[in-house]
Amino acid sequence: STSSLIESQFIKNTNKTDIDLSEMFTVYNIYIEKAKNYVLRQGKAQFSEGGLGHDVIRSIATYGAMPESAFTGLRENEGSLNHSKVVPILKEYLDNILKSTPVATGWLEEYKKILNENMGMPPAEFDYNGKKYTPKTFATEVLKFNSNDYVNITSFMHHPFYAPFIIEVPDNFSNGTYNNIPLADMIKLVKTAINKGYTVMWDADVSNSGFLSRNGLGLFIERSDSESNTPVAADDKELDWDAALRQKYYENLTTQDDHLMHITGIEKSKNGKEFFIVKNSWGTSGPYQGYMNVSEAYFAMNTISLVVPKQAIDPALLLKLGIK
Repeated sequence: STSSLIESQFIKNTNKTDIDLSEMFTVYNIYIEKAKNYVLRQGKAQFSEGGLGHDVIRSIATYGAMPESAFTGLRENEGSLNHSKVVPILKEYLDNILKSTPVATGWLEEYKKILNENMGMPPAEFDYNGKKYTPKTFATEVLKFNSNDYVNITSFMHHPFYAPFIIEVPDNFSNGTYNNIPLADMIKLVKTAINKGYTVMWDADVSNSGFLSRNGLGLFIERSDSESNTPVAADDKELDWDAALRQKYYENLTTQDDHLMHITGIEKSKNGKEFFIVKNSWGTSGPYQGYMNVSEAYFAMNTISLVVPKQAIDPALLLKLGIK
């Protein structure tokens, strides 16, 4: 989702559409960051699949980026890498080196060898459009990437508004900070960004009964198992929602950090109800070939965090957040 955001910004800034970033290069580097964090915290930290949008921004700033053509990672039977097999191997190695201190000199190089065996080894240099690049020169010269061009946003009531805090979800292994704003401001921010021609990375709960990927809809409704095959429509009545209920659902773990997606547009139903157009990563499932229509109510109640291009944000809000 965040790679898709970066690609969209490249397209917007250059009018060139021949961009396809290697997600696996970012994943490779984030596994290195996770390992460093896990060792320094003596095994008392999250080490598993997953992360948040800011991790991709940080990875590109630290390690650079490369096109998909340069590195796809090892794939099983021409499919995708099975992370559920790789993670236990990596974690077992880290747990073993933590059994004695000081930890062995060169443990990280040995860890990288395991990564290379199970994920493939990214190239130090590669060709792109007839020119040779390193990951860092590709990020600076081709993508024109600047990590300060992106802002992390969230909205919860247990921390002060218009200030950053470390969002408390398991996948925030790197303790990334997110700027906290009122719910109404967060909804307005996304609409403003989309209407200005930008896109937004969206981190949300997708495990409740209102996320209906088969129907291409996200609605704030409750459905029992017996109703799971009952048809739904975009203009169906949704439940009442507000910031206090959103906070309650977050604190009682009804709303969790499940999945990251990419908000690419806004459209209206036949009755004029607004929906965010969301690009998912589950293939071409559903009636909209992998895209979803997510209602404002669903977005409000289920959003965990956002990554937004800074240029898309109202200057007055940036000033309030102390962002230059």
